[in-house]
Formats: sequence, C-alpha cells, structure tokens
Amino acid sequence: MLRLRIILTFLLGVVPGGAITRADDIAPKDRRSGFDMMSAETQAMQKNDLANPAMLWVREGEALWSTPPEGGGQACSGCHGEARISMKGVAARYPVFDASAGTAIDLAGKIQQCQVERQKASPWPRESKPLLSMSSYVGLQSRGTSIVPAHYKGTTEAASRGKALFNRRVGQLNLSCANCHDDNWGQKLGSAVIPQGHPTGYPIYRLEWQGMGSLQRRMRNCMTGVRAEPYAYGAPEWIELELYLMQRAAGLTLETPAVRP
Repeated sequence: MLRLRIILTFLLGVVPGGAITRADDIAPKDRRSGFDMMSAETQAMQKNDLANPAMLWVREGEALWSTPPEGGGQACSGCHGEARISMKGVAARYPVFDASAGTAIDLAGKIQQCQVERQKASPWPRESKPLLSMSSYVGLQSRGTSIVPAHYKGTTEAASRGKALFNRRVGQLNLSCANCHDDNWGQKLGSAVIPQGHPTGYPIYRLEWQGMGSLQRRMRNCMTGVRAEPYAYGAPEWIELELYLMQRAAGLTLETPAVRP
C-alpha cells in the first residue's frame, strides 16, 4: 500500500493536502526517442544488425515477402517488387485513414487487408510471428527516415479521438498516458526511465519480453499496469491512439526494428 501511494504521489503530482498538477504537452524541440534514454549497451545492440535480436524476425519477414501464400495467391513481391524500393517511407506514415472501411488502419492491419483482398488468403493473427516479421521487414525499409504522418481525409477526427484517449484517466490508479509520458518523462519509476512514448521503432524487441511485440502489446501492458481493462488487439481505439502518437512524433527518425529494455 505504501509503494502504491508513492507511485500515485509521483505520477499524479499529488501532495498531502494539495491538488493534482498537469504539465503542458512536450514542445516539438524537446521531443526525444526512447533510444536516447537507454543505456549505451542497449543502444549498441540496436545499432548493430548482427547483435540486434529483432533482425531474426526481419529475416523471416524477408523470406515471407517472396513466398506465395497457401492457396496459390501472389507473393507480396509479385505486386510490390523489391521492398527496399516500394516500401521505402511507408511505415513512416502509418496509420492512415482507410476511406473504404471508414476507419483508420495501421501497418499490420494493412498487411492483413492485403492478405484477404489481394492474396485471397487467411490473415495472420495479431501478435503472431509472421505478422510481426512482415511488419518488421516493411518497417526496416523506412529506417532512418523521418516520421511524416499522412493527412488523408478522416485522419484529423481519428487523431483527435486518439489524443483524447492519451489524456483520459483510466483504471483503478486513475492515470492517463500523459501523466507518465508528458508530465514525468526522464524520471524513474522503479529502475526504469520513463520515455516520452514515441512509437519510433515498432515492432520492437523488448528485453523484458525476450521477443518481438507490437505497439499495441506495449500499450496493453500500460493499461494493465494502471489496472484498466485493455482493448482487444486491433481495436479502433489502439489505432487512433497510434495515429495521434505518430503525429506527436512527427520529425523523429524511424528506428524499426528497435530494441528496448
């Protein structure tokens, strides 16, 4: 109970007899990737493709790119050719608004959509190794480029809903994303440094997981941490939140596939 009170005091800005405080949004000039807050050893792991464990998933994605799906459909390479050319910059602008579906769609969702509509195949489930691998391989083609979110019709409303979710207090601990990632970034919660929450490297290899995971997996972890019921994988709320986070991270460099503690 004492530890919980300390956490609440730190994150909510509550002092005995005082009021809850709320910092302003992070100024664009002060926005930093979580990479900058990692140890030198973890940074070196991410920068060296021979040491970065996420590259194992990338290599599987590379193989899947040129492998036709079961049922005789065309491989990704059959439509898109060389990924290093056709996919360059793609991951840096997702999620986008899909007019046909009337909702925002993330990169993993677009891959699933292509599987169903173009390849006439069953889509890979969320968080499955093939989907994470293909997302990582496509994301790699944009590594080093600046995040430039697309501004199609419908994105403004979707991003606005994502921002509202970012600032909404949820769970038994009554915390929002902003309480950690805007108000207290750079501070420590236990032994972990709190980052600003920019999605610069997903899917990522997280040392805590000993494996790859999507941004939605990370956000679900956060909701569970504040004792809230997380949305299901692929839920519109996650995609709209990611859309807002990508707009918030505009100008930062895409690092896929990143490594995090």
